[in-house]
Amino acid sequence: MAGVRSFFLFAAIALLFVGRYGDATAAARGYIKYKDPKAAVEERVEDLLARMTLPEKLGQMCQVDRFNFTTYLGNVDEIFTKYLIGSVLSNPYDTGASIARRVETANTMQKLSLSTRLGIPVLYAIDAVHGHNTFINATIFPHNIGLGATRDPELVKKIGAITALEVRATGIAQAFAPCVAVCRDPRWGRCYESYSEDPKLVNLMTESIMEGLQGNAPYVADFKTKLAGCAKHFVGDGGTINGINENDTVVDNATLFNVHMPPFELAVKKGIASIMASYSSLNGVKMHANKAMLTDYLKDTLKFQGFVISDWFGIDKITTPQKANYTYSIEASINAGIDMVMVPWEYKEFLEKLTNLVNGGYIPMSRIDDAVRRVLRVKFSLGLFENPFAEGSTLAAEFGSEEHREVAREAVRKSMVLLKNGKTDNDKIVPLPKKVKKIVVAGAHANNMGWQCGGFTLTWQGFNGTGENIARNKAMHIPTGKTRGTTILEGIMKTVDPTTQVVYVEEPNQDTAKLHADADYTIVVVGESPYAETNGDSTTLNITAPGPDTISHTCGSGMKCVVVLVTGRPLMIEAYIDFIDAIAVAWLPGTEGQGVADVLFGDHPFTGTLPRTWMKSVVQLPMNVGDSNYDPLFPFGFGITTK
Repeated sequence: MAGVRSFFLFAAIALLFVGRYGDATAAARGYIKYKDPKAAVEERVEDLLARMTLPEKLGQMCQVDRFNFTTYLGNVDEIFTKYLIGSVLSNPYDTGASIARRVETANTMQKLSLSTRLGIPVLYAIDAVHGHNTFINATIFPHNIGLGATRDPELVKKIGAITALEVRATGIAQAFAPCVAVCRDPRWGRCYESYSEDPKLVNLMTESIMEGLQGNAPYVADFKTKLAGCAKHFVGDGGTINGINENDTVVDNATLFNVHMPPFELAVKKGIASIMASYSSLNGVKMHANKAMLTDYLKDTLKFQGFVISDWFGIDKITTPQKANYTYSIEASINAGIDMVMVPWEYKEFLEKLTNLVNGGYIPMSRIDDAVRRVLRVKFSLGLFENPFAEGSTLAAEFGSEEHREVAREAVRKSMVLLKNGKTDNDKIVPLPKKVKKIVVAGAHANNMGWQCGGFTLTWQGFNGTGENIARNKAMHIPTGKTRGTTILEGIMKTVDPTTQVVYVEEPNQDTAKLHADADYTIVVVGESPYAETNGDSTTLNITAPGPDTISHTCGSGMKCVVVLVTGRPLMIEAYIDFIDAIAVAWLPGTEGQGVADVLFGDHPFTGTLPRTWMKSVVQLPMNVGDSNYDPLFPFGFGITTK
């Protein structure tokens, strides 16, 4: 009997030992939970977090520019091996030309990250807002305002999927997209990044683009062809006073939660991986320091589980002038709920000051752990720990493929909005006949790839021409090169009958109408020159010169004409309407200008409708559908259809 009691006593002690020290013995056998792909994501996150030192944690909260690694002198490996940086971005000036070279860079950075004590993979991100837009020969889609005009969620889902694949092909795992801003004033220089003035339409597009980018799963569904998305910019950036970029959005709760918040609520519900804070203020409080919105509402109320990232120098801009008190900016932003800071250059200073703030008790360790937990959650969900290296060669064949370009071309034609067709109901001009004696195509926008793509293409502010002569790129030794695509003029020439003479006049003058009096009709292509962000803010919304003269010397001089507007927003056109036969809006169509010709000549019908109100005058702004003073030139949802 004593032997039996001894046996059970030994068994009990053994069970107690295993229960208390099982993890230690498992570790001794080499088992590390965070490295186990079969373990639950949350268990892996907590296991890794418990092993991390303060420097390892803070490194995960820091995102630096890729150029720190590839262009600066010194021991750049230390970015990852000493400073333990957890994320890298390519900024909108980072033009790419070689898939293989970019993949090699991504994998080199990844190897350095994996060589550290814990082997936490780096997360590489980029702006991919209308395709992989900084890469030469990528498929460039219409900007979001054009996609809003399609009202076609399945098409937008395809666009998201193609964007994700082409970004992944270059070794990058996250896109700073989608922009889910609800632009309420077209004077704002980022209005073309918004799908619509109507939150319902923005929601429709947000859900679709997210499924394309991430897949129908939280964070990411397929690590090979999908990527982590980033909804931006939280919150109210489309409602600033007078449409001034980075300005203050002064709204009541009804406007905030019924107009600007719904797309973010949807994005959280659908499992967006990250959300970017807005440069703008909300009722006087900088969003990068707005704890009530970033933590209390976004994280605590909406239960957002991904990470909140700052914008470029976003925390620096909490103070005026910028970076006037960097220590304060770091403290205010992190305590407000920013989890990852896009530094992007002075990461040593940032990490030093952040370390001092934590050690001094100004930022609690619980806030640091929350931030790092969110970053790790996304990295585990992305599959970066199991598949850290890019496999660009397997996807490179699809990069910029004809199949992808056909989807972009479909998007162009479905985004086209016909505002006028004939001076009377009995003299409709569209669709245009293909077989005539002579056609004049007028305006510099007709044959300019850069202008039809708009900002955020190859470089931040866009480019003029084909992409071969970008002055800043040459000065900085950044790649240049002609990017594939079809200009509007090239599309017209491919579409008309071979016997039709097409004459291109880049800048018409007072003699143009007389010289080409025998033309059957003229296609006039005018609009805006490229811009991005603050550089696009406008108080006038006029057609860019010499556009008005181009219209006057053609349509205004008696030539039968169709005006095609290449623009990121409604422009002032009321003064020209009476002497124009037809008006079509192409928005910023991207590389596949053939889609413009597809609808002009009737190979496909006009089906697009306005995603935002077209005003008569800027003095009416802001004016949106549903306003009591609603008196537009063309209302929200307007668009003439053809057969």
